[in-house]
Amino acid sequence: MTQPKKKTTARKKGFRRAHHFLKTPGMSTCPSCHAVKPPHQVCPSCGAYNGKEVIKVELE
Repeated sequence: MTQPKKKTTARKKGFRRAHHFLKTPGMSTCPSCHAVKPPHQVCPSCGAYNGKEVIKVELE
């Protein structure tokens, strides 16, 4: 297998890795209780999805 002729500089590696950072996950609000939740998932605080109660959540 062939080897590279020149050493890759730190600057070139940095340009290549410019998009390798962590992104914050997108969040939405629940239409029933207005709590912050991940999109396309059942609300963990009220148990509603798409305006209907899917699971029963017991409040402590």
